[in-house]
Amino acid sequence: MDLQTLQKISAQILSREVPTYKRYLYSKIDFSSKLIGIKGARGAGKSTILLQYAKSLDYSISKILYVSCDHPAMSGVSLYDVAEAFYARGGKLFIIDEIHKNDKYSKDLKAIYDVFDLQVLFSGSSALQMENSVADLSRRAVIHTLGVLSLREFCELQTDQPFENYSLEDILKNHENIAFNILKKIRPLEQFNNYLKYGCYPFYQESLSDYSMKLLEVINLTIDSDLCGIYNIEPSKLDKLKKIIYMLCSTKPYELNISKLSSAVGTSWPTLQKYLERMDAGSLIHIVRAGEGMRAINKPDKLLLDNPNLFVVACGNGDIGSIRESFFVSQLGLNNQVHYHDKGDFILNDKYVFEIGGASKDATQLKGNKNGYVANDDVEIGFDNKIPLWLFGFLY
Repeated sequence: MDLQTLQKISAQILSREVPTYKRYLYSKIDFSSKLIGIKGARGAGKSTILLQYAKSLDYSISKILYVSCDHPAMSGVSLYDVAEAFYARGGKLFIIDEIHKNDKYSKDLKAIYDVFDLQVLFSGSSALQMENSVADLSRRAVIHTLGVLSLREFCELQTDQPFENYSLEDILKNHENIAFNILKKIRPLEQFNNYLKYGCYPFYQESLSDYSMKLLEVINLTIDSDLCGIYNIEPSKLDKLKKIIYMLCSTKPYELNISKLSSAVGTSWPTLQKYLERMDAGSLIHIVRAGEGMRAINKPDKLLLDNPNLFVVACGNGDIGSIRESFFVSQLGLNNQVHYHDKGDFILNDKYVFEIGGASKDATQLKGNKNGYVANDDVEIGFDNKIPLWLFGFLY
């Protein structure tokens, strides 16, 4: 292990320009904690948060060490050994990116935490098995999950204006007033339509013409590198995972059954189920399970791509119903329990039942349910229990 080389690489990374815009999670992290982890989808901005924090400190460059576990200089290197050498030279902040690329990260983090007076920040794939790896680590580390950009964040980036975020209860009770106030600042449907095409990952700002290519790279790296490494999936099986993405993209959710998916992918149902669980953990798909009162019904889980942008890349143009549902679940699933329901499309927190549809979708199916709502696309402002779909992008 060559600390001098690692410090040189670290200084180069820390000297880079970082975006000034801070994702919603930045203000939620208590940076006084000694061991902090951020997990989330590739490209969501985890490394940016780590760098923004490092640059906010009044430390000399030698007091901060930034390593990425996928860098060749870190191949076969013990994180504990690096921390020990860095601490001996007066180090204060140890930042570890792509930690899932290191086989022994959980043991090393636990030992670093127990032995050195060193603050450690790390990031890793959303499939990071933090809770299962070493029981002790989850008690020591504060782990945050970074979602894709919300529509609210996208509007802030696009317009350079601040927008408030609202709780689910706020939106259900006051959606007309909230939408009216937002309408004073922007045309939400215009922003929403752009968001569905390219607004879920902050790297859209670098180049719109390269966005699809970069997003395809995110999908491929998540499958070929992250999921393959974390779950030891045989390389020959990885194309099956990509086939699943194409199937979810090109088929309406209600037309997709187990046997159709199994035969298209060419694998048995138990194996397919394992693949789906892993893709859900890797932020590529959502598995939406049956809600309260439906558990006895032998109906398969509802499968959706993780966010609307994946449809554009995976099949050029997805089914609009699937895209709307994917948006709804991606924005609400971060901080709420989302299940599917026989009396509507989804039930939130075992309480609120939702139908998702276009402007003309009515509440007939929800008749008599005082906690029933319709999330309508293509409307700027709602009425009563009909709420604009775009407004659910202002939750975080």
